[in-house]
Amino acid sequence: MNTLAKLILKGLAAILPMGITLYFIVWFFSTLEALIKPLLLWFLSESLYFPGLGILAGIVGLLILGLLVNAYLIRHLVSLGDQLMDRIPLVKSLYGALKDMMTMFNQGGNKDMKTVVSIELAENLRVIGFVTGEQAGRRLFDNDNQTSPLVGVYLPMSYQMGGYTVYVPRDRLTKLDIGIEEAMRLTITGGVQDRRH
Repeated sequence: MNTLAKLILKGLAAILPMGITLYFIVWFFSTLEALIKPLLLWFLSESLYFPGLGILAGIVGLLILGLLVNAYLIRHLVSLGDQLMDRIPLVKSLYGALKDMMTMFNQGGNKDMKTVVSIELAENLRVIGFVTGEQAGRRLFDNDNQTSPLVGVYLPMSYQMGGYTVYVPRDRLTKLDIGIEEAMRLTITGGVQDRRH
């Protein structure tokens, strides 16, 4: 029975991550298609519609929206929307968190966002983190008379979507020669799936 249980668990470990990922991708695109299809049928006849047109229209719509955000009037409207969301209790917390997360992903070209570092918490005790920038550290802790500027470092927690942002003197950080994707996988899984052994 132990052997059978181990074999079943091995089979689950092999198929479950791929199955859940594929299911999520199919669910996401199916939901997107279902949401956009009724809007498209206002402008198109049923005979012109084909499966996948909703996803294509969604991508084109996002591209157009991205271009429009650069226009002054649209930027002003987005700013008014931001101010409105910031005044609604509870909503402002969720909106602020989502906006910060999207800003973080949107700064993909920022060199600091690609930096993986380790912080020594105690002797022979290190954690992996991701540098998020120095601006907030300078603004918040400029009066602390630090010899080295404070840097924001995101420390993800294993097996969950969460973590801590800590502000650490730059000279306490050690840059790691590892890609951000591999470092994120190592921290999220607790190092269980280290493929470089």
